[in-house]
Amino acid sequence: MSEELFNLRNYAHLGDAVWELFIRNYTVFKTSNAKLLHKITTQRVNASFQKDMLELITPGLTDEEHEIARRARNLPIPVGRKKIQADYRQATAFEALIGYWYLHNQQRLEEMYSLFKETEFFS
Repeated sequence: MSEELFNLRNYAHLGDAVWELFIRNYTVFKTSNAKLLHKITTQRVNASFQKDMLELITPGLTDEEHEIARRARNLPIPVGRKKIQADYRQATAFEALIGYWYLHNQQRLEEMYSLFKETEFFS
């Protein structure tokens, strides 16, 4: 596997964990009910929601960030159905950006967290 694919997959893998931690940190202050915590978390840690978050931030991405998202979106994926595949590709691009920012630009990641929290998705 080329280093380019390896790095993008690693960014997405790390970004998945970082995103879930961000969401769990957000939801833990919403309720102490375990069932509700799980529901709120799973509503925000899934391909469809991550696709929506990518759409939200895409207009403000730098050229480099657009390129990372584009390349990650084009990685081979293990999902068969076309609708799920489209969401999964977008979610992979989103996770790659989160992982990239986590490793290389924490300030940008915090900017994105603030932007996400201001949306109706986090009310």
